[in-house]
Amino acid sequence: MNIRHFLRMSRIARNPPSEKQVLRLLAVLGVCLILFGIEYFGFWPEWAKVNSLKP
Repeated sequence: MNIRHFLRMSRIARNPPSEKQVLRLLAVLGVCLILFGIEYFGFWPEWAKVNSLKP
C-alpha cells in the first residue's frame, strides 16, 4: 500500500465521518444494488437499454 493510503486511514480514524454521511453512502450503495438487480434479473424495460453492437 502507498503511504497516502495510510495517511488517509489515520485521518479517517481520528475524525470519523458523521452518521448522516454514512447513511447517505449506504443509501446510494443500496440504490445502485437495486438497479443492478433489476437489470440482472431482466426486469429493466427494453426502451431503457443501450443498443448493443451485436453482429
